[in-house]
Amino acid sequence: MRPILKSNKLDDVCYEIRGPAMEKARQMEEDGHKIIKLNIGNLAVFGFDPPDEIVHDMIRNMQGAAGYTDSKGMFAPRKAVMHYTQEKNISGVKIDDIYLGNGASELIVMAMNGLLNNGDEVLVPAPDYPLWTAAVSLSGGNPVHYVCDEQSGWLPDVEDMRRKITSNTKAIVVINPNNPTGALYPREVLLDIIELARQHQLIVLADEIYDKTLYDGEEHVSMASLADDVLFITLNGLSKNYRSCGYRAGWMVVSGEKRHAKDYIEGLNMLASMRLCANAPGQFAIQTALGGYQSINDLVGPGGRLLKQRDLAHKLLTDIPGVTCVKPKAALYMFPRLDPAMYPIADDQQFACELLAEEKVLIVQGTGFNWIAPDHFRLVFLPNSDDLTDACGRIARFLDGYRRRHGRG
Repeated sequence: MRPILKSNKLDDVCYEIRGPAMEKARQMEEDGHKIIKLNIGNLAVFGFDPPDEIVHDMIRNMQGAAGYTDSKGMFAPRKAVMHYTQEKNISGVKIDDIYLGNGASELIVMAMNGLLNNGDEVLVPAPDYPLWTAAVSLSGGNPVHYVCDEQSGWLPDVEDMRRKITSNTKAIVVINPNNPTGALYPREVLLDIIELARQHQLIVLADEIYDKTLYDGEEHVSMASLADDVLFITLNGLSKNYRSCGYRAGWMVVSGEKRHAKDYIEGLNMLASMRLCANAPGQFAIQTALGGYQSINDLVGPGGRLLKQRDLAHKLLTDIPGVTCVKPKAALYMFPRLDPAMYPIADDQQFACELLAEEKVLIVQGTGFNWIAPDHFRLVFLPNSDDLTDACGRIARFLDGYRRRHGRG
């Protein structure tokens, strides 16, 4: 019979966070092995529960969650998001500028589908959260990766960004706080990027899903608060700050220069209508979450579990010979570098699979985040301190053996 092939639109699409190494881990688990999974920021499996008031509010409203809602979402949670934009100093946002989605991920794809024609270009950071690159490709566009500079604490290289803008460029993606590096961008860098967007009439897509997961007293500045003459699409949700990954409750806010974007906004409205609506139970969680006690502050503040685990993971990793790591200011991840002189890695996906096979630890290789060289990997620091110590010890043992096998011991 004639083979049934996947669409060629998927040729350049990948999502290595759930890629071959995870499939290998699943097979190993079926064979009875216990795997330490450091590949996904799935907070619930590590004992980070959502706030009780969110859970109770969803249960209380479940009887009224069976019907379709407005295609953009219920009024009350959208109004809560509107108030949140005011807290973030984003001006001019009305209820109609807010779209609720099945997580920010659905809205990222929607924003790209509504914007791009074949051959259009979008500037995406390297390293990036790979859904952004995949969404651009799936929408017929070409992702063009600008470099984030490890030497400057993983801040975007604005000059590299400038060099890569062409007549086909339509938008700039900014992931702040950044996944996978944990970098937090200062106001000055954000203003430089906005000036580029202003000069070239580009849309800024701001992924701010970790805007409350901040350490050491750092503060997050929302890009859309810094200008009103550029079109901003800001994306956020409950998954990380409120430990509610499975509720799939996210939002997208259109702000800034909307007068010249009426056709694009019409397209977003059409796409929102086509998917009927976001899941209603998740929508019921938004108002309670945004208006309630912000327990994330307890986790990231002095003595907080996330802060302690960040510090522990950073020390354990950087104590390994040849491993360096910019200490994250935000988010849930480490993105350590392996010195190529000590770890001559040609294929970092194979490297990740070897680590999994030998030590039962699952990480994601750096090229899975569209990083330019096979010399980084990402891990989450969500396991409790004992498990984190065990996992990093296994990584250290594997790296020691790797150096010896390659004559670098």
